[in-house]
Amino acid sequence: HFASWLTLAPHNAITGGKVIHSKTQPSTNRAAQAFRMAAQSAGRSDSALGAFYRRMRAKHGGPKAITATAHKIARIFYHMLKYKQEFQDPGSAFYEQRYRERVIKNLKRKAKALGLELVPLQPSVS
Repeated sequence: HFASWLTLAPHNAITGGKVIHSKTQPSTNRAAQAFRMAAQSAGRSDSALGAFYRRMRAKHGGPKAITATAHKIARIFYHMLKYKQEFQDPGSAFYEQRYRERVIKNLKRKAKALGLELVPLQPSVS
């Protein structure tokens, strides 16, 4: 509930199984502001969090990307405090590689469902 207390998690209003709205609530929580500032500066870094921020910004826009990255940083922070572990940043290259593998896996699954086969292009030797 840490991210919810920070108002970085969506406030889901669900009735009868139908989602009425799912937005983060407005707040003047200073800790949430600090996480948002950290998320904004992480977006300019060459780290896994920076790569996550840039992908979210391209997909959803700046403000939502800041909130999503701040939520992720808050979860990491809570995990570090709870388990007394240091944060090990794998770097943006590792994050991008994992993202690429996930996209390829999903494309293969969708192609198989349509009765198709996904074949990678071989680089031409010139």
